[in-house]
Amino acid sequence: MNERIAVIVQARMTSTRLPGKVLEALAGETVLAHVLRRCGMIDGADIVCCAVPAGAESNPVATEAERCGVHVFRGSETDVLDRYYHAALDCRADVVMRVTSDCPLIDPAVCSRLITLFRAQSVDYACNNMPPSWPHGLDCEIFSFDALALAAENATAADEREHVTPWLRSNPDMRRANLAGPGGDYTAMRWTLDYPEDLTFFRSVFELLPDMPENHGYEKTAQLLRDHPEIAAINADCRQRRSA
Repeated sequence: MNERIAVIVQARMTSTRLPGKVLEALAGETVLAHVLRRCGMIDGADIVCCAVPAGAESNPVATEAERCGVHVFRGSETDVLDRYYHAALDCRADVVMRVTSDCPLIDPAVCSRLITLFRAQSVDYACNNMPPSWPHGLDCEIFSFDALALAAENATAADEREHVTPWLRSNPDMRRANLAGPGGDYTAMRWTLDYPEDLTFFRSVFELLPDMPENHGYEKTAQLLRDHPEIAAINADCRQRRSA
């Protein structure tokens, strides 16, 4: 019997650098809507869940996720690992794929390839950024529910609780795999939303991309940026700042 795979997207209203960023307008939709729609195109995924903090401040995020037709789970604001664990329980997941809500160019095909790798190598955890070889913004991770439960039980550091997977990425008992990307200039590309410059960048990119689903492949976005280096320059300085 196939294992049930849940794609869990963490999203909140609060953000130090760009509050409410996931509800910013982007090509007629919210950033969150783009992320959730792309996650719904991942081959092999059984359910998409948006894991949102329980506080009233994030109610608009939960409302938008519900509008997008995905499952919504409400949990801890600060202990995101606990939120993920209980969201996975709620989804009856055997396997969890983690995608963050600030990546509106997440590529469903890359995520699907990671699922294939995870199954083929029978590992506890797999990702596509150890080491980085894809544009920053295509990051995805996949892990067994059992591994997630071990992390939820044993992770104690604040960073491990806030960022969900550091314990899985460093624990010596975890069997891990990495999906290598194209490398080269792809590795220097920044496709994630942390700063106002990133939002300007995305709006410029989406103005030139074709409509879904034709625009979800990372190669098309990369070629667009090679053809329009002035767009890539919009958030180039953000690469030098500390990433969240």
